[in-house]
Amino acid sequence: MFVLTCESTADLPLNHLIQRNIAAIPYTYCVDGVEYVDDMGEFDGRKQFYRFLSEGKTPTTSQICIDRYMNFFREQLTKGDLLHIAFDSGLSNSVYNAYYAAEELKKEFPKRRIVVLDSTCGCLGYGIFVDTLADMRDSGKSFDQIYDWAKAARTKVHHQFFSTTLSYYRRSGRVSGPAALIGNMLKLCPLLRLDKTGKIIAYSKVMSVSKAISKTVAETEAHAANGRNYAGKMWVAHSDCKTTADNVINQLREVFPKADIRLFEIGPIIGSHCGQGTVAVYFMGDERAV
Repeated sequence: MFVLTCESTADLPLNHLIQRNIAAIPYTYCVDGVEYVDDMGEFDGRKQFYRFLSEGKTPTTSQICIDRYMNFFREQLTKGDLLHIAFDSGLSNSVYNAYYAAEELKKEFPKRRIVVLDSTCGCLGYGIFVDTLADMRDSGKSFDQIYDWAKAARTKVHHQFFSTTLSYYRRSGRVSGPAALIGNMLKLCPLLRLDKTGKIIAYSKVMSVSKAISKTVAETEAHAANGRNYAGKMWVAHSDCKTTADNVINQLREVFPKADIRLFEIGPIIGSHCGQGTVAVYFMGDERAV
């Protein structure tokens, strides 16, 4: 018997996590000196978060501290061994606090097995990864079988995404004001993905949303397992731009008729860094590039 856990940055709704018997520790974000918990869509937390963005506020995020990991892990360890799938170390250093907490708790629970694995994944890519491990657990795979597969497969979870506006990048200081203004006038859309280490790489840019969608779908086809015959999870996430995400899904369904395509909303922690107007496609494929 073991417990499978993750963090709220997997951006799976809380009711989905409960149904899959996956426990998640939430991150928090701060606006105007007030801390808010990522409620994973349980209440109206995401509506509130995107309202903050619309009002021009810039949320900040922080790592999960060691004490919070220890309290969360301690509760799970009363149920069995623990396999914790951590948020991408390429995007956050929280995983190192998780490692430390796990080592400390091995002294308190000497008969329990405690393993923390860096997912190298974020958002719904992280969600697909954890959800697939739950599939394996429910099919009767052992702790070791799941852990070994996870170590080998984590860098085969693809994250293809684009932004429809540079306004948030300007607001957060990632892009200068003049560059954002010109980029928005030209309808410039940066195309991004995660590399093998889990870091964000900007690999191209196009000058319209329609071209960004076409390029993203083409990249998905190029890297998805079995190409157009891909039949696995292909999940789409958006940050307050559902119409654009719906257009992406329509094109994906034409190319991947066998895929399990679903739409989700980007949560407040990832949303604090990408802002509004981002659409992402996540799927299993070949090894991600370095």
